[in-house]
Amino acid sequence: MSRPTLIFVCTGNTCRSPLAEGLARKLAAERGLDVEITSAGTAAALGAPATDAAILVGIERGVDLSRHRSRPLLPDEIPPGAILLTMSSSHAAGARALAPKARVYLLDEYASNGLTSHAIADPFGGDLNDYRRAADEIESMLDGVLDRLSAERNADRS
Repeated sequence: MSRPTLIFVCTGNTCRSPLAEGLARKLAAERGLDVEITSAGTAAALGAPATDAAILVGIERGVDLSRHRSRPLLPDEIPPGAILLTMSSSHAAGARALAPKARVYLLDEYASNGLTSHAIADPFGGDLNDYRRAADEIESMLDGVLDRLSAERNADRS
């Protein structure tokens, strides 16, 4: 069975999706899950660092985003079977337009098995508390994401 891939998607790939990537990697490692985790942006420039506030909030949560560099979401860089987890419905629409056969979900939609579909507000341009709120929301959904991913992998093995 191939290693699953999660791609977190936001707009510029400098705030929400890098935080989600870093936090998910940390949680997956704590759980011993073998999963590829990355991030991209629907309107990202190539090579921009994470925002200072995202880096600071990452540090507060034990995640180092200092080496992160943004990248655009490109169809040829989405592996077959990848799960794209977006921060808003506009990101989901953009991802589906780029990769119509990909599995694309709002982060909350995937985490809750479709019970809710709450967007994560963009903290860009806001203060540190806006970034903390975004990280809190993302963190609250990541257990559900990894639980569902594990359940799907176990079902595929059966």
